[in-house]
Amino acid sequence: MTIRSGLGQAFYLGGYDLSGDTGSADDIGGGLSGTQDTTAINMSAFRRKGLLRDGRISWMSFFNPETAADDPPNTEDRAHVVLSALPTADRHLMWATGSTIGSPAACMVGKQINYDPTRAQDGTLTIAVNAQANGYGLEWCDLLTAGVRTDTGAANGSSLDLGTGSTAFGLQAYLQVLSFTGTDATITIQESSDNGAGDAWAAVTGGAFTQVTAGPTVQRIQTSRSQTVERYLRVATSTSGGFSDLQFVVAVHRPNVEVLF
Repeated sequence: MTIRSGLGQAFYLGGYDLSGDTGSADDIGGGLSGTQDTTAINMSAFRRKGLLRDGRISWMSFFNPETAADDPPNTEDRAHVVLSALPTADRHLMWATGSTIGSPAACMVGKQINYDPTRAQDGTLTIAVNAQANGYGLEWCDLLTAGVRTDTGAANGSSLDLGTGSTAFGLQAYLQVLSFTGTDATITIQESSDNGAGDAWAAVTGGAFTQVTAGPTVQRIQTSRSQTVERYLRVATSTSGGFSDLQFVVAVHRPNVEVLF
């Protein structure tokens, strides 16, 4: 495993890029909450089954109250506006450890449970924020876009080589759309066994996100749990009515064992 620093990372939440207002990740973790011993009396070895999957992301945010209207041509609200509302609905989080295709990214659907400012005597103001998984646990994915990808029309992206041939357990994928100008765009994951050399790129069954007509927006998709997924994956965009600006991030996880939610 390659050792690297904690610099050059990115954090997306609910279709907003909060990287510039985030100081650190305090805790990123998750997995099985435990196992249950299901060894029966007619067995000669132990048998255990995994229990619920869980996950959490905690981070330190800087106080930035700017909105899109405060700082043209900025098109996004900043951290305080996005986080201080404390919505009760699920939030989509993506912590990317780099900005190249294949960079690991911690992805999670969960609840933001706090927004706790701390002001020191010298005037320093930071905010502790925590989110806990709801439904799927935390999933370590690989970026399928080189950080934020900007398309000005239908396009095919560069591929990710997963390096182990095909697998038979489907995939899960996360989408964060930061901004969109146009009528519609469809973001689709495509696959090939040989990077398109002889096996033409084809859409992954169940690998298309809901058509984008506005941003910001987010989505998590998963295919059949027994579906074959090829070695190479890429992201393609298409449109029926046209668009001039689509800024988005996609991350994917292709399990090598059966994963049920």
